[in-house]
Amino acid sequence: MIRLAGINFDHMHMGDLLRLAHNHPEVEIVGICDADPARMVEAIENFDIPDDKVFTDIESCMELAQPDLVLLCPATGLHAEYVEKVAPYGVHVLVEKPFAGSLEDADRMIAAMEGTGKFMMINWPLRWVPGHVTAKRLLDEGLIGELLEVHYYDGNRGPLWHGADKIEQEPTLERKQASWFYKAESAGGSLQDYLGYGSTLGTWYQGGRAPLEICCMTAGRPGLEVDEHSVTVARYAHGLSKFETRWGTFTDPWTHQPSPKCGFVLSGSDGSIASWDYDSHIRVQTRANPAGEEIPVDELAAEVGDAISYFVDCIQKQRAPEGPLSPEIARIGQQIVDTAAESARQGKTLPLKG
Repeated sequence: MIRLAGINFDHMHMGDLLRLAHNHPEVEIVGICDADPARMVEAIENFDIPDDKVFTDIESCMELAQPDLVLLCPATGLHAEYVEKVAPYGVHVLVEKPFAGSLEDADRMIAAMEGTGKFMMINWPLRWVPGHVTAKRLLDEGLIGELLEVHYYDGNRGPLWHGADKIEQEPTLERKQASWFYKAESAGGSLQDYLGYGSTLGTWYQGGRAPLEICCMTAGRPGLEVDEHSVTVARYAHGLSKFETRWGTFTDPWTHQPSPKCGFVLSGSDGSIASWDYDSHIRVQTRANPAGEEIPVDELAAEVGDAISYFVDCIQKQRAPEGPLSPEIARIGQQIVDTAAESARQGKTLPLKG
């Protein structure tokens, strides 16, 4: 049995991850922790968590609950601080996306885990979309030849529209101004929230190849500190790729795909793959079939089909998380994010950072 604790409820995905943990037959929730008790009330009710497993400081949670695995969902700018706090306890760590507030913070997180003998996994929820996994399989099988371009567009109506379990709550400008999601010091904004998805899964699709230089532009609503829209162009040795993020899509992709559709288009030397978020099929064009066809998505095996199941399987089999879930691939994604943010600030194309 894996003993699990959830620490910091800044990100609403904590509720989703705790639900997966609660439903997993080989996981026991031994503690939850947040400095604000009110933010834990919903989880306490949803998962019948007793009072002696509810904490308001990290040290008590770690020492009394004695978890094997810690879920961290703090504001992006606090990821490094929280990993550094829990890593000395010798635990596996699952960090909810994005990786970090900066490349320097990502490197602090990697350094904190070194020597512990434990794994750190960065959870990108799009990794559990069957179509995107199917696209990677077909790419690896050589269906479209050499990958030349990754085109990514993704986002949602905005982070304050959704609570845990995607319960809707309409935001106001005042709520936005009060939320960490819209604070520059907390690494808020659509670029920081969503570019890491595209840059990290894009790096996975690229087989670990990194771009040479980055150009990015952003836009946001007056009165906000951060962007709600970004467009990033990455120049690789073999061509250009594009990554676009948007808070303010007309609909959310998990309910009704907006236009443009959210997801990936992979263009190769011998064809292309279009994988839209949450679709039941992907669309493929090849030289043998230029008119294209729809291919049903693969069914993900239950034991590796979601973040908790996958990480538990890794821990039990003593294998490090792979692909976009690994710090190695996620670090390249973070390089792209950092360079894009700086490019937008300076208004010019920049070489890839770090």
